[in-house]
Amino acid sequence: MNVLNFVNAFFSDSAHWHGYDGIPQRLLEHVQYTLMALGLAAAVGLPVGLLTGHTGRGGNAVAFVATAARALPSFGLLVLIAVVVGIGLLPVMVPLVVLAIPPILVTTYEAVRSVDPSPVDAARGMGMHESSILFRVELPVALPLVLSGLRSAAIQVVSTATIAAYVSLGGIGRYIIDGLYQRNYEKVVGGASLVAVLALVTLAVFWAAGRLAVSPGVRRR
Repeated sequence: MNVLNFVNAFFSDSAHWHGYDGIPQRLLEHVQYTLMALGLAAAVGLPVGLLTGHTGRGGNAVAFVATAARALPSFGLLVLIAVVVGIGLLPVMVPLVVLAIPPILVTTYEAVRSVDPSPVDAARGMGMHESSILFRVELPVALPLVLSGLRSAAIQVVSTATIAAYVSLGGIGRYIIDGLYQRNYEKVVGGASLVAVLALVTLAVFWAAGRLAVSPGVRRR
């Protein structure tokens, strides 16, 4: 059977659409892992990136942290934490958050640093507070790049969250891991197809968010 036949057989099987191992349930679990990891990474990366980008201090530290985090193997980190703390959600969240922080942190920093200094200087000359300058002058202009960092992080997390199945959790990775163990390549290809579709949906969501959140004047630049 070729790949298209595997895909057709997987999605046409009614057993894959019901129950605890059904596609809707596995998609929901996968999205939950993704949103949790992305939310935690954004809670760390966005404030630090905005602050360092606004002040211009800590750029070298940001680059060092991002490089170090990118060098860590997600699967190796998963196994190490699972050995130390046991099976659960924590061994999954740590590598996913570590994976998602660098693109958010670096892109947010660079986005704020790339803002034209003329309006920033004008705002300071008018007596605006530094926090007001950041959120009312710099952030609206930097928002497209900030969203691109979040988008990159989301795509990476969506693709990597399949590792949750290695520690007996759910998500789309369950089809891939179980399929490999059972030598059921219909499951493997079906799971991989679901990951690809979810990544495309994520791209579409961030495209729509950019259209809604970014002002037309900034989009045309």
